[in-house]
Amino acid sequence: MDGGPRQRGSPGPPTNPNTESSSVALKKEIGLISACCIIVGNIIGSGIFVSPKGVLENASSVGLALIIWIITGIITAIGALCYAELGVTIPKSGGDYSYVKDIFGGLAGFLRLWIALLVIYPTNQAVIALTFSNYVLQPLFPSCLPPDSGIRLLAAVCLLLLTWVNCSSVRWATRVQDFFTAGKLLALGLIIIMGIVQICKGQFYWLEPVHAFEPFQEYDMGRIALAFLQGSFAYGGWNFLNYVTEELIDPYKNLPRAIFISIPLVTFVYVLANVAYVTAMSPNELLASNAVAVIFGEKLLGVVSWIMPISVALSTFGGVNGSLFTSSRLFFVGAREGHLPRLLAMIHVNRFTPIPALLFTCISTLLMLCTSDMYTLINYVGFINYLFYGVTVAGQIVLRIKQPDLYRPIKVSLAWPVIYLLFWAFLLIFSLYSEPMVCCIGLAIMLTGVPVYFAGVYWENKPKNFISFVAKMTRLGQKLCLVVYPAEDKRRDDEENREEADEKL
Repeated sequence: MDGGPRQRGSPGPPTNPNTESSSVALKKEIGLISACCIIVGNIIGSGIFVSPKGVLENASSVGLALIIWIITGIITAIGALCYAELGVTIPKSGGDYSYVKDIFGGLAGFLRLWIALLVIYPTNQAVIALTFSNYVLQPLFPSCLPPDSGIRLLAAVCLLLLTWVNCSSVRWATRVQDFFTAGKLLALGLIIIMGIVQICKGQFYWLEPVHAFEPFQEYDMGRIALAFLQGSFAYGGWNFLNYVTEELIDPYKNLPRAIFISIPLVTFVYVLANVAYVTAMSPNELLASNAVAVIFGEKLLGVVSWIMPISVALSTFGGVNGSLFTSSRLFFVGAREGHLPRLLAMIHVNRFTPIPALLFTCISTLLMLCTSDMYTLINYVGFINYLFYGVTVAGQIVLRIKQPDLYRPIKVSLAWPVIYLLFWAFLLIFSLYSEPMVCCIGLAIMLTGVPVYFAGVYWENKPKNFISFVAKMTRLGQKLCLVVYPAEDKRRDDEENREEADEKL
């Protein structure tokens, strides 16, 4: 947005030949195991420990809530299949932003980036960090809820620490992700095992069909749609690997493999975890708690119940790390395409990490911590996320029509995007009917990006004073963060500057 998307005549980026070389670029350091950990680690963040309450509350019965968890997992797998084809057909980092921009044009891509910038990723990271704080502080306040100020302060500390880790090293960030993904699977494994033990003891009252489908309030299609939105939040992150395609080793093989391994694993774990919850808790108990796993642990683990909040805290800590890692790459790619300030497209000269993009996503998330109302935030994220998921999957069909001969290493049946879009339409229509204010506010926030796009990106002939001011601020940011453009962007800028010089001659 610094005066248009790399227009001719604008001042090129400041460079230092002594520090910048062809080796300054994001490195391919993400293998298959780390790729699976990114997907699993981003999906299993806070959702499975927060969303069970929201899903059950809107589903109105235990049985329907479990069905919603299963269907949401199946729909997530279908969406992941569609994204797998797009990811190897358009092998760029940036995920659905890159796909929407390439298929539907700059404005559509910018709106995806804009809403991600303002709402989706700051909110997602804020919810996970707040959940981390809730579970860490809950044992310290056994007779009351932890203070909101303490919850937000600890969430901020978590964000700042993990931003520092991600700024320091890609390898450190992926190792943190690997370790905490294993930890969160162990935490959920403990929940599932305890649930199986409960079933073996005959504690399955709420799983019997006659009781499972007994509604505690009247069924309502609008509320059921909101239950799907709450469930989809728990599955959120399934597309995050597409944001780091350029850092993935052998993406044509490892991207689809990681998706095929991770999504079924997460669905299996989520369904069994929700089954385990209702073997120890009644619907009323579950709805009354903001820390479901803690209450579950207190009921079944006795003196070692402290294991559960620690395990959940580890899980959500890893979720914040994974979200910071991937969302910063989205902003990095957006800046590289000229849709965000160009400083965000720079990386550290020695560490090869996108420090400005990481700092940006950290600051925007810290601002989101001003509220602790997680369930309202989840509704905002769920609606807007599904809106763009549908647009992206529709783009897959459009691309098939426009470019039928384009090389596609993976080519799925068109039945899958059609099924996904039918479910998508159901979800959005009934969500709009049930929560019109939340949905309309989300749409209004998205549409504020239209004038920003035309003023910041589309308008090329900006005043020279403005261009000069932005260039000075960019140089200041470079000096503070010790960052330069990746090698490929540097070469492109040099070519544009040479063309401009030739024209003047």
